[in-house]
Amino acid sequence: MPGPQLDPVESNPNLPTEVDVVIIGGGIAGVCAALELIDRGKTVAICEKGEIGAEQSSRNWGWVRLTHRDPREMPLMVESVRLWKAMNDRIGHETGYRQCGVTYTVASEKALAVERQAAEDLQKYQIPARILTREEVETDFPGFSIDIKGALYNPHDGRAEPQKAAPAIARAVQERGGSVHQNCAVRTLVTKDGKVTGVVTEHGTIKCSVALLAGGVWSRLFLGNLGIYLPQLRTKNTVMRTEAVEDGPEQTLKAPGFAMRKRLDGGYTIASSAPSRYQLTPDSFRLLKAFLPTLKNEWRDVSLGIGPAFFDALKTRRRWTAKDVTPFEKTRILDPEPDTPLIDKVLDVVKRGYQPFKSAKVAQRWAGYIDVLPDVVPVISETEGVKNGIAGLYVATGFSGHGFGLGTGAGLLVADLITGKAPCVDPTPFRLHRFSDGSKISPMENILQR
Repeated sequence: MPGPQLDPVESNPNLPTEVDVVIIGGGIAGVCAALELIDRGKTVAICEKGEIGAEQSSRNWGWVRLTHRDPREMPLMVESVRLWKAMNDRIGHETGYRQCGVTYTVASEKALAVERQAAEDLQKYQIPARILTREEVETDFPGFSIDIKGALYNPHDGRAEPQKAAPAIARAVQERGGSVHQNCAVRTLVTKDGKVTGVVTEHGTIKCSVALLAGGVWSRLFLGNLGIYLPQLRTKNTVMRTEAVEDGPEQTLKAPGFAMRKRLDGGYTIASSAPSRYQLTPDSFRLLKAFLPTLKNEWRDVSLGIGPAFFDALKTRRRWTAKDVTPFEKTRILDPEPDTPLIDKVLDVVKRGYQPFKSAKVAQRWAGYIDVLPDVVPVISETEGVKNGIAGLYVATGFSGHGFGLGTGAGLLVADLITGKAPCVDPTPFRLHRFSDGSKISPMENILQR
């Protein structure tokens, strides 16, 4: 069965001759940036090689969480939640956002101590997170019988619908006068005197003074063709959704072995709470030095394997011209095979430990590729000033599994940078330059467990 079923977006019939900004990639960050820019009076075109939101933006868990954020991301995540809360009213479409709260249960006293610190960290942002006893968790989740020591509860965490959100925002962009072009890969840029003057798509050229690359796992390949360095790898995650479950929780729940959240259709999205399985590719060896700090920090939790991704990458072209058929046209949508045995074992854990799900039925399984950077913090940045950087070329990528919730804030921040407005948060942690200016690159400790 193919990946998740997205709400449809109808492409505009004709490419514009000229716009202010071309967005390369129609995931959550790209469409949110387009919305912010068009609401500031900019003309915008979104060019997506496949379909709006069809890769990781529709394949993630659907969490919009403030808890367990890298401190460098936290101010932007606060902005993101503010934007999510207003998004349905702002665009007049349903994104599925609900501030339902999330409970993070733990099975050891050591893990509970980590949650106590997390609750204290959240208090700094006036977020009323608190520690729950096992008895309180069992009261909040009737039928939950897994052995735990306690939990962290954050009422300000929430959820949205990945299959609805990016399409809904893209339609709002169209209603405001922007254009959306699916199955329309951007091959490369047109530049003059080191500045963006247009983009070359497979269907023609669009003049512009700004291009925003929001290409997910494809961003390294696109930038590499321009001679711009981005140390980005990818990891695979498998998810399932169930049919409707009677008496299931409204709150989102993370427990030893699984994570779940309610869907608008009454079913649940369920995933493993263990780290994702990392598939080796040729870039794994090219970027080994860049990722050593992450590996040293997380090696006990990294599961390695060689699969189709390795051999696909070997066959993928890394250099091309504007006249060539690019890798983006040869693979419209990455739709990796889900790890069915793994996710079915996860469902078995849920059924044994949480009574309402005893008879839960699988509606669908899917997998997706997550774009990962060495410090597990995204790039939201200009490229001017880095080696081979280009004035007018901006990047929003490398969200490292945190990007769905951050998408609204990322769109706001990059729009601020493009328009010269005072940025909503300090953009320094997200600069592309950090990988070449001698900065120490390190992930937050144990980030992959969170």
